[in-house]
Amino acid sequence: MLRNSVMAGLSAASLAVSAAAIAQQAVPGGTAAEARTMLERAVSAVRTDKAKALDMFIKGECGFKDRDLYPFCFSTADGKVLAGPPFVIGKDIRTFKDSTGKEFGKENFKAAVENNITEVTYLFPRTNDGPPVPKVSFITGVGELGRGVGYYP
Repeated sequence: MLRNSVMAGLSAASLAVSAAAIAQQAVPGGTAAEARTMLERAVSAVRTDKAKALDMFIKGECGFKDRDLYPFCFSTADGKVLAGPPFVIGKDIRTFKDSTGKEFGKENFKAAVENNITEVTYLFPRTNDGPPVPKVSFITGVGELGRGVGYYP
C-alpha cells in the first residue's frame, strides 16, 4: 500500500515537472541561425526596395517578426533608428546603453559595415516593459543604413 502511494506521488510530481517544462518550451525564442537568416533576408529586401522594406520591418510583415526576432535599421549618417521596436524608433542608436552602462548603441553603429557581419552582445528587454536580458545582435551595413537582427541566447 505504501509502495503504491509513493509511486503515485512520484508519478504526479513527474507529470507536474514535465508540464512545466513543456510550457516553458511552448514559445521558444529565435535562434542565432534564424536571426542570421532574417538579417540576410532584410539586407536583400532593402537592396530591392528600401522604403517598402522599412515599412515591412516596422509592421512585422512577410516574416519580419518571428517570436522575438525582428530586424532593426538605423541611419549611418545620423544614427536615427528607422525600424525596430516602437520605443526606439526615431532615437539616436549611438546613445543606447544597457543597464550595466555598456554603450552598445555605439558598437552597433560602428559595426554597420557593408559586406561584414559583426556580433554585438548587450542587455536589452524582450518587451518594452520587461527587464533587460542578454541579447546578441548580428549587425551589418547596406548603403547608408545599418541593420541588425538580434536573438536572446
